[in-house]
Amino acid sequence: MAEPTTALNDKAACGTKPAPTCTLVIFGAGGDLTKRLLMPSLYNLAGAGLLSEGFSILGIDHNDGTDESLRENLTRTLEAFSKDPTSEFHADHIDPTSWGFIRDRLHYLKGDFEKPETYAAVKQRVSGSAVFYCAVAARFFGTIVDGLGQAGLLKQEGDSFRRVVIEKPFGSDLDSARALNARILKQGDESQFYRIDHFLGKETVQSIMAFRFANGLLEPVWRREYIDSIQITAAETVGVEERGGFYEPTGALRDMVPNHMFQLLCMVGMEPPNSFDAEAVRTEKAKLAEAVRPIPPEDAVRGQYTAGTSEGRDVPAYRDEPQVAKDSVTETYIALKLHIENWRWAGVPFYIRTGKRMTGRRTEIAILFKPAPFKMFEDTPTADLGPTVMRILIDPDHGVSTEFNVKVPGPQMKIGRVRSGFHYKDFFADRPNVGYETLLYDCMTGDATLFQRADNIEAGWAAVEPLLKGWPQAEVAFYPAGSTGPKEADDLLARDGRHWLGLDGQTD
Repeated sequence: MAEPTTALNDKAACGTKPAPTCTLVIFGAGGDLTKRLLMPSLYNLAGAGLLSEGFSILGIDHNDGTDESLRENLTRTLEAFSKDPTSEFHADHIDPTSWGFIRDRLHYLKGDFEKPETYAAVKQRVSGSAVFYCAVAARFFGTIVDGLGQAGLLKQEGDSFRRVVIEKPFGSDLDSARALNARILKQGDESQFYRIDHFLGKETVQSIMAFRFANGLLEPVWRREYIDSIQITAAETVGVEERGGFYEPTGALRDMVPNHMFQLLCMVGMEPPNSFDAEAVRTEKAKLAEAVRPIPPEDAVRGQYTAGTSEGRDVPAYRDEPQVAKDSVTETYIALKLHIENWRWAGVPFYIRTGKRMTGRRTEIAILFKPAPFKMFEDTPTADLGPTVMRILIDPDHGVSTEFNVKVPGPQMKIGRVRSGFHYKDFFADRPNVGYETLLYDCMTGDATLFQRADNIEAGWAAVEPLLKGWPQAEVAFYPAGSTGPKEADDLLARDGRHWLGLDGQTD
């Protein structure tokens, strides 16, 4: 029987208190995000004993409904997701106690996000502390915050708090991100807004800071004097499929780079904060993002998948997916080279790639150290000394892998490659976790460490602004589904005398 707990269960076992009593108000209660991610996360938090007895949920959507209809609908979908192997959430069965805790606290309100009456009704239903979650399309973010502010729902009195969680995409370029930040900050203080990036909910992403800063072995070599380059990869085997309506005006660059990929960049590149206080960590992240040199078009490659074979089955081209234009130039793949202008990283290229319909599913950060001098090995049967490569494995593997050179047993000095490392599952209990548990808990407890600040968001958009403004729409390189990406992406590294690491975990 699967435990209805998460890694947060360890917190509960160590005496971590349940989150303060509050009401979680979900705008978009009938949407996929609520069903697929928020409800399973709340179920896991309940099982871990990290929600207070006074916790309640108010779901808001535009369709007719009642408390009971919402409860029945979410019960059915949770049961369905628990048995879906493609879902983040799966279990042998739903624990009735844990789900009963959530189910009994679900309430429904029909409302139009654009009408003041909706917020007046919310005010009648919510007292004390509250978290307002915008699980809606991005066009409603500003509208909802305006409505909350104008109704007085963001006023904090006494010990109560009022916080707003805003999903991505936060803006579609630098100007829109600045405008949205300015708009929401008219209604409340920066400390009340939690810009969420679910990549930071992954345990292996959070552990990067501990891996870097809790091990004295790494810090002395984590710099330009010893590191040749860094590759950050987020490859998916899935295609756009039914999300064409969202993806067409968005594309891989907007969808992945200023948020997900830059969060990984900040984790691996930031300076050590003085403490794990939220503002100390977020300040170092912002400083790193602000040091990224704006990326010129010649240092980027846009790709789009064509028909091919993925995981043993034939799949259509992006242009043949539902709600996609037949002549679309939207990119499903992006490869970038960027530079960070600070004392630690100057001269070290960071290569970023992310794409759909790739040959393998893999999210990792690979640190390639500078090779050893070849002189002493030139008269031995050693054709090459490959670099030491350290991979921080994020998905689907979780751990660290290091590849380095050793002597092959025998009478001659012959060098071979070996690999060592660890997997989290070999040392720690593997518990169900959809990635939002920690984020929801931290928001309710007021810990903003894993959430993006306004300056961090804007710095990410500023780095890619030259691409959005100066990239000719026609420059799209095509790659067959099930491949490693377009040839032009290989050329991007080849001109520097480098190559991408394999998506199968191999160096070549």
